[in-house]
Amino acid sequence: MFILKKIIGQLFFPVPLCLEILIVGLLLLLFTRKQKAGKIIITIGVILFTLLSYPALSNTFLRRLEYQYPPLITTAASDFVPDEGVPQVRWIVVLGGGHISDPKIPITSQLSEASLVRLIEAIRLHNQIPGSKLILSEGKVFDPVPGAETMAEVAKSIGVKQEDLILESESKDTIDEARIIRSIVGNDKFILVTSASHMPRSMGMFKKLGMQPIPAPTGYSIVRSQSISPGSFFPGSRGLRKAEGVIYEYLGLTWAKLRGQI
Repeated sequence: MFILKKIIGQLFFPVPLCLEILIVGLLLLLFTRKQKAGKIIITIGVILFTLLSYPALSNTFLRRLEYQYPPLITTAASDFVPDEGVPQVRWIVVLGGGHISDPKIPITSQLSEASLVRLIEAIRLHNQIPGSKLILSEGKVFDPVPGAETMAEVAKSIGVKQEDLILESESKDTIDEARIIRSIVGNDKFILVTSASHMPRSMGMFKKLGMQPIPAPTGYSIVRSQSISPGSFFPGSRGLRKAEGVIYEYLGLTWAKLRGQI
Protein backbone atom coordinates (compact mmCIF):
# COMPACT_ATOMS: atom_id res chain seq x y z
CA MET A 1 0.00 0.00 0.00
CA PHE A 2 2.84 2.39 0.86
CA ILE A 3 4.56 1.97 -2.53
CA LEU A 4 1.24 2.19 -4.40
CA LYS A 5 0.38 5.41 -2.56
CA LYS A 6 3.72 6.94 -3.55
CA ILE A 7 3.36 5.93 -7.21
CA ILE A 8 -0.19 7.25 -7.54
CA GLY A 9 0.79 10.49 -5.83
CA GLN A 10 3.60 11.07 -8.33
CA LEU A 11 1.13 10.90 -11.21
CA PHE A 12 -0.58 14.05 -9.90
CA PHE A 13 2.60 16.11 -9.53
CA PRO A 14 2.81 19.11 -11.91
CA VAL A 15 5.28 17.83 -14.50
CA PRO A 16 3.91 14.25 -14.82
CA LEU A 17 0.31 15.53 -14.82
CA CYS A 18 0.93 18.09 -17.56
CA LEU A 19 2.87 15.54 -19.63
CA GLU A 20 0.04 13.04 -19.27
CA ILE A 21 -2.43 15.60 -20.60
CA LEU A 22 -0.14 16.66 -23.45
CA ILE A 23 0.57 13.05 -24.46
CA VAL A 24 -3.16 12.24 -24.59
CA GLY A 25 -3.78 15.28 -26.80
CA LEU A 26 -0.84 14.40 -29.06
CA LEU A 27 -2.03 10.82 -29.47
CA LEU A 28 -5.46 12.07 -30.48
CA LEU A 29 -3.91 14.37 -33.08
CA LEU A 30 -1.57 11.76 -34.53
CA PHE A 31 -3.64 8.58 -34.47
CA THR A 32 -7.33 9.54 -34.51
CA ARG A 33 -9.70 11.82 -36.35
CA LYS A 34 -10.54 13.67 -33.14
CA GLN A 35 -8.38 16.62 -34.12
CA LYS A 36 -10.47 19.22 -32.29
CA ALA A 37 -10.45 17.23 -29.05
CA GLY A 38 -6.69 16.73 -29.36
CA LYS A 39 -6.10 20.46 -29.82
CA ILE A 40 -8.30 21.30 -26.84
CA ILE A 41 -6.50 18.81 -24.58
CA ILE A 42 -3.07 20.07 -25.64
CA THR A 43 -4.20 23.64 -25.00
CA ILE A 44 -5.36 22.65 -21.52
CA GLY A 45 -2.00 21.01 -20.84
CA VAL A 46 -0.05 24.08 -21.93
CA ILE A 47 -2.23 26.46 -19.91
CA LEU A 48 -2.03 24.26 -16.81
CA PHE A 49 1.75 23.96 -17.11
CA THR A 50 2.05 27.74 -17.45
CA LEU A 51 -0.17 28.43 -14.43
CA LEU A 52 1.70 25.95 -12.26
CA SER A 53 5.03 27.45 -13.30
CA TYR A 54 4.09 30.78 -11.73
CA PRO A 55 4.39 30.77 -7.91
CA ALA A 56 1.40 33.09 -7.37
CA LEU A 57 -1.22 30.34 -7.61
CA SER A 58 0.68 27.91 -5.38
CA ASN A 59 1.46 30.65 -2.86
CA THR A 60 -2.24 31.08 -2.12
CA PHE A 61 -2.65 27.45 -1.09
CA LEU A 62 0.75 27.18 0.61
CA ARG A 63 -0.01 30.20 2.78
CA ARG A 64 -3.13 28.46 4.10
CA LEU A 65 -1.01 25.51 5.17
CA GLU A 66 2.11 27.26 6.43
CA TYR A 67 0.47 29.88 8.61
CA GLN A 68 -2.02 27.72 10.48
CA TYR A 69 0.49 27.50 13.34
CA PRO A 70 2.91 30.23 14.49
CA PRO A 71 6.63 29.45 14.86
CA LEU A 72 8.32 29.07 18.24
CA ILE A 73 10.76 31.95 18.50
CA THR A 74 13.14 32.75 21.34
CA THR A 75 16.79 33.75 21.61
CA ALA A 76 17.88 32.68 25.07
CA ALA A 77 16.79 30.64 28.06
CA SER A 78 16.18 33.89 29.96
CA ASP A 79 13.46 34.71 27.42
CA PHE A 80 11.16 32.02 28.80
CA VAL A 81 7.99 33.43 30.33
CA PRO A 82 5.15 31.23 31.59
CA ASP A 83 2.63 30.60 28.81
CA GLU A 84 4.77 32.53 26.33
CA GLY A 85 7.60 31.69 23.95
CA VAL A 86 9.06 28.19 23.98
CA PRO A 87 7.62 25.94 26.71
CA GLN A 88 9.74 23.83 29.03
CA VAL A 89 9.31 20.28 27.74
CA ARG A 90 11.35 17.11 27.78
CA TRP A 91 10.98 16.04 24.16
CA ILE A 92 11.65 17.71 20.83
CA VAL A 93 10.50 15.54 17.93
CA VAL A 94 11.97 16.05 14.45
CA LEU A 95 10.15 14.47 11.51
CA GLY A 96 12.48 13.44 8.69
CA GLY A 97 12.00 14.84 5.21
CA GLY A 98 14.20 12.59 3.11
CA HIS A 99 17.88 11.70 2.78
CA ILE A 100 20.37 9.73 0.73
CA SER A 101 23.28 7.81 2.18
CA ASP A 102 26.45 8.46 0.20
CA PRO A 103 29.76 8.32 2.09
CA LYS A 104 31.50 10.15 -0.76
CA ILE A 105 29.78 13.45 0.10
CA PRO A 106 29.63 15.47 3.35
CA ILE A 107 27.11 14.21 5.89
CA THR A 108 25.23 17.52 5.73
CA SER A 109 24.69 16.99 1.99
CA GLN A 110 23.12 13.58 2.63
CA LEU A 111 20.04 15.20 4.16
CA SER A 112 17.38 16.74 1.97
CA GLU A 113 16.81 20.47 2.30
CA ALA A 114 13.64 19.78 4.28
CA SER A 115 15.36 17.40 6.73
CA LEU A 116 18.31 19.73 7.24
CA VAL A 117 16.26 22.82 8.05
CA ARG A 118 14.01 20.82 10.39
CA LEU A 119 17.01 19.41 12.21
CA ILE A 120 18.70 22.80 12.58
CA GLU A 121 15.50 24.33 13.99
CA ALA A 122 15.16 21.45 16.45
CA ILE A 123 18.76 21.86 17.59
CA ARG A 124 18.16 25.60 18.04
CA LEU A 125 15.23 24.83 20.33
CA HIS A 126 17.16 22.07 22.08
CA ASN A 127 19.91 24.55 22.93
CA GLN A 128 17.34 26.84 24.53
CA ILE A 129 15.61 24.16 26.63
CA PRO A 130 17.89 22.64 29.29
CA GLY A 131 17.49 18.88 29.70
CA SER A 132 15.54 18.36 26.49
CA LYS A 133 16.00 15.30 24.29
CA LEU A 134 15.88 15.22 20.50
CA ILE A 135 13.80 12.43 18.96
CA LEU A 136 14.93 12.00 15.37
CA SER A 137 12.32 10.21 13.31
CA GLU A 138 12.69 8.60 9.89
CA GLY A 139 13.11 5.02 8.75
CA LYS A 140 14.81 3.53 5.71
CA VAL A 141 11.97 4.24 3.23
CA PHE A 142 13.89 4.09 -0.10
CA ASP A 143 17.42 4.09 1.32
CA PRO A 144 19.27 1.27 3.14
CA VAL A 145 20.26 3.64 5.97
CA PRO A 146 17.49 5.05 8.22
CA GLY A 147 17.07 8.80 7.95
CA ALA A 148 17.21 9.07 11.74
CA GLU A 149 20.79 7.79 11.71
CA THR A 150 21.85 10.35 9.11
CA MET A 151 20.21 13.16 11.09
CA ALA A 152 21.97 11.92 14.23
CA GLU A 153 25.36 12.07 12.52
CA VAL A 154 24.70 15.64 11.42
CA ALA A 155 23.50 16.62 14.90
CA LYS A 156 26.60 15.14 16.56
CA SER A 157 28.90 16.82 14.05
CA ILE A 158 27.62 20.23 15.13
CA GLY A 159 27.81 19.62 18.85
CA VAL A 160 24.73 17.72 20.04
CA LYS A 161 25.62 15.09 22.64
CA GLN A 162 24.90 11.43 21.92
CA GLU A 163 22.97 11.10 25.19
CA ASP A 164 20.56 13.81 24.05
CA LEU A 165 19.54 11.87 20.93
CA ILE A 166 16.82 9.25 20.60
CA LEU A 167 16.44 7.58 17.21
CA GLU A 168 13.17 6.35 15.74
CA SER A 169 14.32 4.34 12.72
CA GLU A 170 11.32 2.19 11.78
CA SER A 171 8.74 4.57 10.31
CA LYS A 172 7.94 4.94 6.61
CA ASP A 173 5.47 7.82 6.69
CA THR A 174 3.92 10.38 9.03
CA ILE A 175 1.28 8.11 10.55
CA ASP A 176 3.98 5.54 11.32
CA GLU A 177 6.01 8.26 13.02
CA ALA A 178 3.05 9.31 15.15
CA ARG A 179 2.31 5.77 16.30
CA ILE A 180 5.91 4.94 17.17
CA ILE A 181 6.65 8.27 18.85
CA ARG A 182 3.57 7.83 21.04
CA SER A 183 5.29 4.79 22.57
CA ILE A 184 8.27 7.00 23.44
CA VAL A 185 6.70 10.18 24.79
CA GLY A 186 3.54 8.68 26.26
CA ASN A 187 1.22 11.40 27.54
CA ASP A 188 3.94 14.06 27.78
CA LYS A 189 3.72 17.29 25.89
CA PHE A 190 6.42 17.64 23.24
CA ILE A 191 7.60 20.07 20.59
CA LEU A 192 6.94 18.87 17.06
CA VAL A 193 9.31 20.16 14.38
CA THR A 194 8.50 19.75 10.71
CA SER A 195 8.09 21.86 7.59
CA ALA A 196 5.43 24.55 7.88
CA SER A 197 3.38 23.11 5.00
CA HIS A 198 3.53 19.63 6.56
CA MET A 199 2.53 20.83 10.03
CA PRO A 200 -1.30 20.75 9.62
CA ARG A 201 -1.27 17.11 8.53
CA SER A 202 1.24 16.13 11.21
CA MET A 203 -0.64 17.90 14.00
CA GLY A 204 -3.87 16.26 12.90
CA MET A 205 -2.36 12.79 12.99
CA PHE A 206 -0.61 13.21 16.34
CA LYS A 207 -3.69 14.73 17.99
CA LYS A 208 -5.89 11.98 16.56
CA LEU A 209 -3.81 9.52 18.58
CA GLY A 210 -4.44 11.51 21.76
CA MET A 211 -0.98 13.10 21.87
CA GLN A 212 -0.07 16.65 22.92
CA PRO A 213 2.22 18.16 20.26
CA ILE A 214 3.36 21.77 20.42
CA PRO A 215 3.91 22.94 16.83
CA ALA A 216 7.27 24.40 15.80
CA PRO A 217 6.97 24.88 12.02
CA THR A 218 10.03 25.69 9.95
CA GLY A 219 11.20 25.60 6.34
CA TYR A 220 8.72 28.20 5.11
CA SER A 221 8.14 28.54 1.37
CA ILE A 222 6.07 31.71 1.77
CA VAL A 223 8.12 34.52 3.25
CA ARG A 224 7.85 38.27 3.03
CA SER A 225 10.14 39.51 0.28
CA GLN A 226 11.91 42.82 0.80
CA SER A 227 12.21 43.41 -2.94
CA ILE A 228 10.89 42.27 -6.31
CA SER A 229 13.27 40.53 -8.69
CA PRO A 230 12.85 40.03 -12.46
CA GLY A 231 12.32 36.33 -11.79
CA SER A 232 9.02 37.16 -10.06
CA PHE A 233 7.46 37.89 -13.46
CA PHE A 234 8.54 34.72 -15.26
CA PRO A 235 7.46 31.09 -14.97
CA GLY A 236 10.11 28.70 -13.73
CA SER A 237 11.12 25.61 -11.80
CA ARG A 238 10.58 27.41 -8.49
CA GLY A 239 6.89 27.73 -9.25
CA LEU A 240 6.70 24.06 -10.21
CA ARG A 241 8.41 23.03 -6.96
CA LYS A 242 5.90 25.04 -4.96
CA ALA A 243 3.02 23.52 -6.92
CA GLU A 244 4.44 20.07 -6.21
CA GLY A 245 4.53 20.87 -2.50
CA VAL A 246 0.91 22.04 -2.58
CA ILE A 247 -0.30 18.94 -4.40
CA TYR A 248 1.73 16.63 -2.15
CA GLU A 249 0.30 18.05 1.06
CA TYR A 250 -3.31 18.32 -0.08
CA LEU A 251 -3.21 14.77 -1.43
CA GLY A 252 -1.77 13.69 1.91
CA LEU A 253 -4.49 15.51 3.83
CA THR A 254 -7.20 13.99 1.65
CA TRP A 255 -5.78 10.48 2.03
CA ALA A 256 -5.44 10.87 5.80
CA LYS A 257 -9.04 12.09 6.13
CA LEU A 258 -10.36 9.21 4.02
CA ARG A 259 -8.54 6.74 6.27
CA GLY A 260 -9.67 8.46 9.46
CA GLN A 261 -6.11 9.38 10.48
CA ILE A 262 -6.91 13.03 11.18
